[in-house]
Amino acid sequence: MREPSEHRSILLGEYIIETGATVRAAAKVFGVSKSTVHKDVTDRLSHDDPVLCKQVKAVLEKNKSERHIRGGMATRRKYKGE
Repeated sequence: MREPSEHRSILLGEYIIETGATVRAAAKVFGVSKSTVHKDVTDRLSHDDPVLCKQVKAVLEKNKSERHIRGGMATRRKYKGE
């Protein structure tokens, strides 16, 4: 996806809010690296759309607080053979 970084940051922010996606999931959908997604939604988005940036930060904080649970579930599936 070759979008200007300003436009891409807004698209990424809206996608993360609508779906509650993680940085990795958003990166996969948009075809960019997770570093690019993180840079776009934290740094660039704060300049482009501060209100959207606050909403995205809330979703990212929620995802961060739940990641240990997702990791445990993945390990459980691995050893159960699912």
